[in-house]
Amino acid sequence: MEEDPSRWPTGRLLSAAARKVERQWDEYLAQWGISHASLPVLAVLARQDHSQRQIATALGVTEQSVSRMLVRLERTGYLRREPHASDRRRHVVALTDTGRQVLAEVSRPQAVEQLVTHGLSAAEVDDLRAGLLAVLRR
Repeated sequence: MEEDPSRWPTGRLLSAAARKVERQWDEYLAQWGISHASLPVLAVLARQDHSQRQIATALGVTEQSVSRMLVRLERTGYLRREPHASDRRRHVVALTDTGRQVLAEVSRPQAVEQLVTHGLSAAEVDDLRAGLLAVLRR
């Protein structure tokens, strides 16, 4: 017998909903061979080229985590690593034209919003947004 989610504490509901949205988001991003974890790398590089360390710092993750993501993103052709102009030990990571195009495609507001709000009325979406913003602001 399944548990009734209406009896769950709010934190559990929020966590379960977040996991569901994350799975849907990953399914959506898989069309382009990326995940919710690697998408922020593309977003950081869209602003300017960075070293692996700078990307890690910007995202608040380890350089090892970034390294794994960079390998996958480079393999897909979304970024390239080039030697640093003055430091042979470092590389500069840059978004390719393909990477810019993919970032624009996956970030279409209407498609992204639909992942979360499909089946909800406009009033329910407004209520959801208001509640989430209240949680984030406290």
